[in-house]
Amino acid sequence: VQLQASGGGLVQAGGSLRLSCAASGRTFSTHIMGWFRQAPGKERLFVAAIMWSDDSAYYADSVKGRFTISRDNAENTVYLQMNSLKPEDTAVYYCAAGVWKYGGSWYTAATYDYWGQGTQVTVSS
Repeated sequence: VQLQASGGGLVQAGGSLRLSCAASGRTFSTHIMGWFRQAPGKERLFVAAIMWSDDSAYYADSVKGRFTISRDNAENTVYLQMNSLKPEDTAVYYCAAGVWKYGGSWYTAATYDYWGQGTQVTVSS
């Protein structure tokens, strides 16, 4: 599975961005697509995830009500609409694809098997 993330950029606080993640290869072997982010010197943190098979979606508390994850199965693409952006949202955003593992959690990076290259999001105050 190959993942290509795009859509990052520089935006002022309160603005919006939409990230895209195009998946190719054996995407049918994965169960979920997620977004994580990593600020300089910090660990990679869960942002949002969505199942391929239904509308189940998961969000970090820090982005609930501001970010929306969606998918286009026909295009094998997942989107992250980010509204009301804050300076603390500044990070490199990574998309990932995961296969369910017993005892795993969709909120943890270890559950995801495939990763895109990351796209920088910078929110200025």
